[in-house]
Amino acid sequence: MPSTSRAGSLKDPEIADLFFREDPEKLFTDLREIGHGSFGAVYFARDVRTAEVVAIKKMSYSGKQSNEKWQDIIKEVKFLQRIQHPNSIEYKGCYLREHTAWLVMEYCLGSASDLLEVHKKPLQEIEIAAVTHGALQGLAYLHSHNMIHRDIKAGNILLTEPGRVKLADFGSASIASPANSFVGTPYWMAPEVILAMDEGQYDGKVDIWSLGITCIELAERKPPLFNMNAMSALYHIAQNESPTLQSSEWTDYFRNFVDSCLQKIPQDRPHSEDLLQHAFVLRERPESVLIDLILRTKDAVRELDNLQYRKMKKILFQEAHNGPTTETQEGDEEPEHGPGHTGTVSSVGSNQSIPSMSISASSQSSSVNSIPDAADDKSDHDLEKDHTVMSNSSVIHLKPVTRQMQEHEQDSELREQISFLESQKREYKLRKEQLKEELNENQSTPKKEKQEWLLKQKENFQHYQAEEEANLLRRQRQYLELECRRFKRRILIAKHNVEQDLVREELNKRQTQKDLEHAMLLRHHESMQELEVRQLGTIQKMRTELIRLQHQTELTNQLEYNKRRERELRRKHVMEVRQQPKSLKSKELQIKKQFQDTCKIQTRQYKALRNHLLETTPKSDHKAVLKRLKEEQTRKLAILAEQYDHSINDMLSTQALRLDEAQEAECQVLKMQLQQELELLNAYQSKIKMQTDAQHDRERKELEQRVSLRRALLEQKIEEEMVTLQNERSERIRSLLEKQAREIEAFDSESMRLGFTVNFHYLKDEWFGFYFVSFEEREISS
Repeated sequence: MPSTSRAGSLKDPEIADLFFREDPEKLFTDLREIGHGSFGAVYFARDVRTAEVVAIKKMSYSGKQSNEKWQDIIKEVKFLQRIQHPNSIEYKGCYLREHTAWLVMEYCLGSASDLLEVHKKPLQEIEIAAVTHGALQGLAYLHSHNMIHRDIKAGNILLTEPGRVKLADFGSASIASPANSFVGTPYWMAPEVILAMDEGQYDGKVDIWSLGITCIELAERKPPLFNMNAMSALYHIAQNESPTLQSSEWTDYFRNFVDSCLQKIPQDRPHSEDLLQHAFVLRERPESVLIDLILRTKDAVRELDNLQYRKMKKILFQEAHNGPTTETQEGDEEPEHGPGHTGTVSSVGSNQSIPSMSISASSQSSSVNSIPDAADDKSDHDLEKDHTVMSNSSVIHLKPVTRQMQEHEQDSELREQISFLESQKREYKLRKEQLKEELNENQSTPKKEKQEWLLKQKENFQHYQAEEEANLLRRQRQYLELECRRFKRRILIAKHNVEQDLVREELNKRQTQKDLEHAMLLRHHESMQELEVRQLGTIQKMRTELIRLQHQTELTNQLEYNKRRERELRRKHVMEVRQQPKSLKSKELQIKKQFQDTCKIQTRQYKALRNHLLETTPKSDHKAVLKRLKEEQTRKLAILAEQYDHSINDMLSTQALRLDEAQEAECQVLKMQLQQELELLNAYQSKIKMQTDAQHDRERKELEQRVSLRRALLEQKIEEEMVTLQNERSERIRSLLEKQAREIEAFDSESMRLGFTVNFHYLKDEWFGFYFVSFEEREISS
């Protein structure tokens, strides 16, 4: 479908067939949001037709970039329709309602990343092998159909109730292989994906690399380079050696499997079908390893939910009973909260009992799962208590750690206040019971004494009440002052933490900028080196071509000169032949004159003879006589010409013999001279060529030395800049910590002056490399 088509348009039959026409709000009930992200939200729902629990991802395609969002929805739906495998998430349909696509999929309990967050420790090796085996089977299916997942990580490997491993989140998948898009999560990204922006394409082996990183994530709770900035991590993945398992507790099978997956060269990396035969995934393990893991996770989540419920119950109790204390004291005795009240609070509290887990910040998206205790036939109330949260390509924005710490401190303060009010209430009730008992004992006394006693008791009670109120006000004032000091201290600590975070972010950005600058300088040096080598090669090639043309021209000129000398010699010889001695010329002229005179005399004789014969011959024989005479005259003239030529040739042959001998000798001398000149020219050209080759070698060596010197100077400059940056970094950190220490010392001095004491705890910050102080305040005991 062309990208210019309107978002949500179903005019194309091929697009219309991707979506069901029913109203999804009538088909699915009990919708509860269990995840939220930039794409939309993920909901827990129940199909009214089959009572099946499903997961629904709602994706809006309205607003900005609506066409791009629509194309992404169509791409994901087409991909999900094409895949059908036990180890891939099951697609159940897609519906459209009010510019929102409802993508209905199989419901899963949680992801492998959630297992790490719930247990707060790595998985066991047999559990990693089971998860990896299921993921490999799904990848083998995708790769056999020329498809690439491109976002394999623990957060996208899900688990079902029976312990089945499922691949999910196909929003980044490619339907064709090879591909060349820069897609994925940075810390799990293969080197060829990072380099695909400049160098070309990649295939399904990028998923094998991501699977190896996922194995390290499951074994160490986070992927390699996780503490780095994302851009710096991409640079290190492309340039550094492959990561490995750090701990020595893992078996050689596991290490060999991870090393095989993390081969930098894609051709050395095995295919998914080959890895299915690896000893790590084929080793014997219990069939119920994943089911046992799920049961243990359920118990851990249930305990987290109970802790969250108890905290929420106290908060709601404080909000419900935040009235004046005097009203409670003066009123009648309040009944204790029975099970009814507790149940109400439990119902509300359980709705808020989703444990907040800190998930991998690299992908900026995660799935939070609270695994249920029973099957789908639970009541709605039980489902609310379990508060099941599905992880199916869901993206949520988690609260910052500092905010969670502040909320925890506020909850602690509220609990302290509630406990103080409850102790006061118990003391008041105890005093009231004592007064009632005394009143019952004195009912038998006379009326006047009784009234006096009552007045006295009332005065005593009022006096006691006034003292207690004064003590309560004093303790409350002291408590509020202490809480204000604590709050100011927390504000100061939070300010210092923010300053440290800002300095860390600034220094990391400067470090990244410096790394990019150095990489650019090295690339510029390499480009300059390549240009200089290419330019020198071009110049030397042009020089060689010019010398070749010059030598060819010189050789051609020499050959033309030789030919011209030979032609001049032949012309000279011809002139010599023509310029014969004068005696020969005169003799030739004399013979020629005699021939001419003889011809004239003979012609006159024949004319006289013809006249005589015509006179004496009858007229009828004149033609025959004339013909005979003509033939006779021609024959004799031919004889005379032959005699003339013979005489001339005899005379010239004698002279030509002597002339030919001299000319032949002169020709031989000329040939020898021309051959010597040609040999000298060839020798001179060979010398010029050897000198040119030597000059070329010398120029190449000088260029190599110049480039090496420039590279050394550049590396020295880079090293000096890195040392300067590190020194500046240390100085900034030291000055910041000193300033913060001075501020905290001043605050502590003021606290001591006002009657508070401070407990110091020295902790080491691994990032800064310095010690800083965290503290607690408490009131000096009287």
